Amino acid sequence: MVEVIYDKVTGRSRGFGFVTMSTAEEVEAAAQQFNGYELEGRALRVNSGPPPPRREEFSPRGSRGAPALGASNRVYVGNLSWGVDDLALETLFSEQGKVVEAKVVYDRESGRSRGFGFVTYNSAEEVDSAIKSLNGVDLDGRPIRVSVAESRPRRQF
Repeated sequence: MVEVIYDKVTGRSRGFGFVTMSTAEEVEAAAQQFNGYELEGRALRVNSGPPPPRREEFSPRGSRGAPALGASNRVYVGNLSWGVDDLALETLFSEQGKVVEAKVVYDRESGRSRGFGFVTYNSAEEVDSAIKSLNGVDLDGRPIRVSVAESRPRRQF
């Protein structure tokens, strides 16, 4: 499965995405084969990430507080100051559970933080704990906004 990440405001591709493979061997082979591959005049940067955490499927959101089908183990973190980096996010959010990944999103051209990021946990319970405990907390002089990260519709190629 291929997921291209789009800008919420403009609807344009943000220049990166994710590919889900069946095995770790396929992941490594694809990373070796396509890293540096030129596509539409741009060199691809391909690397392997950690496998997605195993989790049970949930029923569709119906009752208050019930996770949606395939609920995300990621939180969106907004209103970040320019000085917050991946490590600062990981440090703060690790208080609520095991952080699988913490990423601040940067502008591709300027290299400057876009003021938001994502934190991935192992479980939906950790996500709930992070939202309840950290939404509105001051980080580097600004009250952060923490919510469940919404998945973008996946685009098939």
